[in-house]
Amino acid sequence: MAPSTAALVNLSPAELSFLRSTLSQTPPVRLDHTKGPRDFRSMRAEYDVLPSANGSARIALEDGTEALVGVKAEVERSPMRPMAGEERNLLTVAAGDRMALDGDEDEDSKGKGQNSWVEMSVEIPGFRDEDSLPVFLASMLTESLLASGELKDRLYINRRFHWKLYVDILLLSPPLSYPLALLSMTTHLALLTSRLPALKSERDEDPLFDDDWDASISLYPRAKGKSAVSTSVDKPPVIVLAMAVGQNIIFDPCKEELAVADAVLAIACRSGDASSPGARLVSIRTIDPPSHLTPPGVPNSMNSATGGTIPTSSADALTQRELLANSGVWTPPRGGMRRGLVSQVIKMVVGSGGVGEEVINALQSVEVG
Repeated sequence: MAPSTAALVNLSPAELSFLRSTLSQTPPVRLDHTKGPRDFRSMRAEYDVLPSANGSARIALEDGTEALVGVKAEVERSPMRPMAGEERNLLTVAAGDRMALDGDEDEDSKGKGQNSWVEMSVEIPGFRDEDSLPVFLASMLTESLLASGELKDRLYINRRFHWKLYVDILLLSPPLSYPLALLSMTTHLALLTSRLPALKSERDEDPLFDDDWDASISLYPRAKGKSAVSTSVDKPPVIVLAMAVGQNIIFDPCKEELAVADAVLAIACRSGDASSPGARLVSIRTIDPPSHLTPPGVPNSMNSATGGTIPTSSADALTQRELLANSGVWTPPRGGMRRGLVSQVIKMVVGSGGVGEEVINALQSVEVG
C-alpha cells in the first residue's frame, strides 16, 4: 500500500461530514460544481522546455501545482557475456564465427534490454530523497514504465554498448494533492517527445551517431501510413488516480476530496491497438488515503463541553458511537475497497472510451499541436 500525501487538510469534523455527504449523493457534487466525477482539473502542458535534454515537459495544474521532467540519454558500455545457449568462450571463437554471432545478435534487440538501463529520480519540496513518498513515486513510475519491456529493448545499441536513460522528475511546488498522476502525465509527455541521435555505425562497432538532430529517432516512434491502423506502437504509460466515496467513483480528486475518500486507486494504463482499442491495464495500486488519519467527530451527547455526558464505560462509548455512525457525525472510513468496486474502476479507465484513453489522447494532442 502506498503512503499518503502531505499534511491533512484543515477541515473540522462537521465540514468533513458535509463534504462526504455531498460526494456520496447521486450524482455527486464536487467542490468545483462545474466538474463531473470523470472530469480532470484544467492544466497547461508544454514540451521541449529544456534545450540540453533529449526530452522534457512541464505541466501546471490550475491550483498552481507544477511538475518538470527532463530525460537524458548517455552511451554506456555493456558487460561482455556469451549469448544465450552458448557454452564456448567468445574469445576462442574463430573470427568468421564471431562475426556470424555478432550479426545474429544485431538483427533483433528484443529481449536484450535490462531494467537497470533506466534510472528515475523524484524530487519533492519538503521531502528528502529517502522519504517514503518520493521513493514510492519513483518505484511506481518505474514499474509501470518498464512493464511492457519494449522501452529497455529500444535502449540496446549492440552487444557492447547501450543507452542509459536518466529520467529526472521535479515537483516545482509543495504537493497540494497526491502528485502521482501529475508526475505520470508529465513523464509521459517528456518520454513521448524524447529523441535519440541516429546511429551510423554497424554491428558491433563503436557507436557513431549522426550530428544532424533533424535525423534523430524518436524514443517512441509513431506508426505512419496505412500500417498505422494495424500496427501496435508502444507508448509511455499514464497513471490515473481514482477514489471511491460510497458507491461513487471520482477521478482526479483534490486534497479536500481525498480527505473523505473511502479508498484510492492508482491505475497505470497504456494505449491499445486496432485489435484492442482504448487503453490497456498495466498495473494497479492502492493508496492509503489521508481520511484514515483524520480524528473522529464527537457527538453532543458525548461532549461534556456542550452539555452532554461522558460515558461511564468503554462499552457504552462504543455503543453510542455505533448508534451515531449515520447521524452526520464525522467518522474516519475503515477497511478497503470491495472487489466489485475495483472492477468497476478498472472498466471506467481501460477499454474503448475510457478515462485512460481520454488522458492519453489529450497528451498526444499536445505533441501533435
